[in-house]
Amino acid sequence: MTLDITNELNKVIASDHHDPFLVLGVHVLEHDPNSAVIRAFLPLAESVRLVLEDEKRDMYKMREEGLFEIVVPDYVVPFKYSFEVTCYNNVIRSYIDPYQFLPQLSEYDRHLFNHGTHYYLYEKMGARPAIINGIEGTIFRVWAPAARRVSVIGNFNYWDGRVHQMRVLGSSGIWELFIPGIQQGEIYKYEIRTPTNDILEKADPFQFFAELRPKSASIVWELDHYTWQDQQWLEKRRRTKFYDQPVSVYEMHLGSWQRDPSNPERNLSFRELSTSLIPYVKKMGFTHIELMPVMEHPFDESWGYQTTGYFAVTSRFGTPQDFMNFVDLCHQNDIGVILDWVPSHFPTDGHSLGRFDGTALYEHEDPRQGSHPEWRTLIFNYARREVSNFLIAGALFWLDKFHVDGIRVDAVASMLYLDYGRKDNNWIPNPYGGKENLDAIEFIKHLNTIVYQRFPDVAMIAEESTSFYGVSKPTDVGGLGFGYKWNMGWMNDMLDYFSRDPLYRKFHHNNLTFSLLYAFSENFILPLSHDEVVHGKGSLLSRMPGDRWQQFANLRLLMAYFWTHPGKKLLFMGTELCRPCGRWISPIPASDGWTSRMWTIPSFPSPVSARTLLIMSSACST
Repeated sequence: MTLDITNELNKVIASDHHDPFLVLGVHVLEHDPNSAVIRAFLPLAESVRLVLEDEKRDMYKMREEGLFEIVVPDYVVPFKYSFEVTCYNNVIRSYIDPYQFLPQLSEYDRHLFNHGTHYYLYEKMGARPAIINGIEGTIFRVWAPAARRVSVIGNFNYWDGRVHQMRVLGSSGIWELFIPGIQQGEIYKYEIRTPTNDILEKADPFQFFAELRPKSASIVWELDHYTWQDQQWLEKRRRTKFYDQPVSVYEMHLGSWQRDPSNPERNLSFRELSTSLIPYVKKMGFTHIELMPVMEHPFDESWGYQTTGYFAVTSRFGTPQDFMNFVDLCHQNDIGVILDWVPSHFPTDGHSLGRFDGTALYEHEDPRQGSHPEWRTLIFNYARREVSNFLIAGALFWLDKFHVDGIRVDAVASMLYLDYGRKDNNWIPNPYGGKENLDAIEFIKHLNTIVYQRFPDVAMIAEESTSFYGVSKPTDVGGLGFGYKWNMGWMNDMLDYFSRDPLYRKFHHNNLTFSLLYAFSENFILPLSHDEVVHGKGSLLSRMPGDRWQQFANLRLLMAYFWTHPGKKLLFMGTELCRPCGRWISPIPASDGWTSRMWTIPSFPSPVSARTLLIMSSACST
């Protein structure tokens, strides 16, 4: 088939081409195989000279829009060359032509991605610094199968989408371009022409770093330049599984735990926080920290739960290497790190995943499936294999690159049920007439299977608030495959019981004892989490009956029952303060389990047992 050069060039000039490499770059002449024609589209250039070894040749300006061409006789391709460009403002710049490089992503990689099994996708997608043919630069790759054209834009091309138009790789929907000279720290976005000819500017879904809000551009960043020193911890983690050790998790929000005293508006960095947070957590006897999402998000008040950068550490607290250092120091102090992760929904911000290529790419087209009416967010389309692959690779990314010890999956119930948070039957049943989201269930099983295959010594934790069967049972016996499930029933019963006046508690002892009927049906974590103190609920202390003295006594009683009840433990920051003047009750590390541990009470000269503490606190609350 003969290529219509004029038509293809017109499409490049109109910034409407799926593969500008068809006409730009080096092309051997059909009538003279020893000669080649070089074309360049440089819309900001007044004149261009081809630099070939030590020789410079003027290129012919074919079109006023900035299309240049030159025939190079008696040269055998491939050969290296560059351009010396005189811009419209008489500035002279040198360019290495990005259209001289062959595709770099293999067909096998594309095949795996389109079939949803490219688990280390973060090693291929996004902006990746590379050296090709001895030339340093960055390879950009993005998935936008419905786009008419995709360009990389940034300061390096004056945010002009005509300059660096990408090519789509076959039928994969992946667009790629290697741009020489782009190094770490360069900001960029993707400019996308949609099927309806709208122009969108999107951040990179696979960005590793991003600008500080309210800015939203992605930043080219290399992750492999950090030397880890937590080998002893990782070896200990391999020997002693999460199941076989007492676990006490300190849940926290980094932006709220501590601020800069001299400037309360400024967040402390990961490195600054590590100097005060790690000693505190270690002193208090917690075994793990659970961080509310540290993935990039645009809105501070969402606490990170409306994520826009699933592979990016938020720039609020420093660089990815700063976070690596934070995790590393935690491990060196025998503290594990668990991350909250949100694969259930994402925000509608214009630079984010919503209608990424002009179509419902990551979400569903029908709002009854693709949006969450209460949270005003979009729901992932788990049936699309590339979307499932994106999320699974996202979980593996944090375990691999940042050495985290567990992932707590947020809002699992909203993923499992099609009618979650919906009123007036505004939802579509599954093909069998039920309300279970079969695609989400399959995704969750796939996720947990792959994670535990590759990282058998980490913990996958579900925040699941219903009685769905087998949340923490293996997938081969019909379970979802999580390692642990939050015991939301215990939490609700306990808070209901302890909020009542002691005079009336004798009528509600069922709340106190019922949890033991199912305490071993799942691998439970007992959560007294942020959900119990946010949205105007007030502190746990304020929900206790009586005067201030009695409220503190009741809270200590709750803490005692909490620590001695079967199950791993999770406590939100601030809830550990159980006495006036900021005094606390905390576990002292032991090797034989929580029931035989000792607790510190600042007003007593020596540690007391859990049984003694329970009796004392009970007496104080009556």
